[in-house]
Amino acid sequence: MAPTQAALYGELSAELNLSWSEAELPERERTKHVHRLHPYLGKFVPQLVEALLERYVKPGGRVLDPFAGSGTTLVQCLESDYDAVGVDVAAFNCLLMSVKTTRYDLFRLEHEMREALARLGQSRARPRGYVRDWFAPRAAAELLHFRSLVDDYEHADVLRVVLARAARSARLTTHFDLDFPRVPQRDAYWCHKHRRECAPVQEAEKFLSRYLLDTLARIKAFHKERARGRAALVVHGDSTELALDGEFDAIVTSPPYPGLIDYPDQHRYAYELLELDDRRERELGAAARGTSRRAVDEYVSGIAAVLRRQAESLAPGAPVLVVVNDRRDLYPAILECSGLQLVDRLERHVNRRTGRRSGEYFESVLVAVRET
Repeated sequence: MAPTQAALYGELSAELNLSWSEAELPERERTKHVHRLHPYLGKFVPQLVEALLERYVKPGGRVLDPFAGSGTTLVQCLESDYDAVGVDVAAFNCLLMSVKTTRYDLFRLEHEMREALARLGQSRARPRGYVRDWFAPRAAAELLHFRSLVDDYEHADVLRVVLARAARSARLTTHFDLDFPRVPQRDAYWCHKHRRECAPVQEAEKFLSRYLLDTLARIKAFHKERARGRAALVVHGDSTELALDGEFDAIVTSPPYPGLIDYPDQHRYAYELLELDDRRERELGAAARGTSRRAVDEYVSGIAAVLRRQAESLAPGAPVLVVVNDRRDLYPAILECSGLQLVDRLERHVNRRTGRRSGEYFESVLVAVRET
């Protein structure tokens, strides 16, 4: 008989509880304030980062995430009274992180977002390419009109994230496949999510309205939680090459997995609408490369190169904390090639409840230090 969640979690990480049942850590807590400004696959929960900071990193220190993704490490550092630097090669990731971690004049931000809300409408511009193919005519016109407003505002990047989030919801796709749509869905279909016949979305304005107000509320909520005097720096670049200024008291990161998620394609609507720089050829573990022996070897050498280079900036004895689902057992070799010594390995249970990738699995928290 399989163990219950309570029994299972009682056996895991006795020293430091890193596994939470749905009742202990509901979705609203995992996605609190700015963590849900925009959906993002493959991120770890902020409560895990909080626990690792509390246990392994000296209070008030400076933390680096060389695979910063959607910015979970950076946001939690600001909430837990740490400074942080996040590096990512993906332009959309860096935009999202910057919007999450910037400190705003809330009065001015609210004024601009409510003004943008009052200016919603439809563009007469003819949609082209991706926008023409993946959105109904009305939705495309509403998204293009909103895009034309963005540069009128000081907080244009916040509006860009709202536009991207609305575009994700307004695509011609089924309700149950927002994460991995393959082709536009133009006709009515049987919806496995709602268990009835549904029709593809025809408009975007309702999402723009909803997300303008939701984004404002989430930024306000985080403003109350973040520590005063702390800042996060977002760097758009390749962590295998960058030499960062200053010393760090820890690396806290969850690297991409080989051949699992095509991040640029996941956010293609954002790259197309916002005309972002697509550097997918620089991504480690890119889904397009697959999981052949050669692809996995390139992944191992690439991750090792990042950890080796960035560990040079660590203070003496500072930890490297890596969260991975290491099914292929690649990380012992990666850490060895990085000049890092594994000092602890904690296992945690992950119970993903929603989406096509729902299911449960175990992942590891690897604790390492530079070899002396």
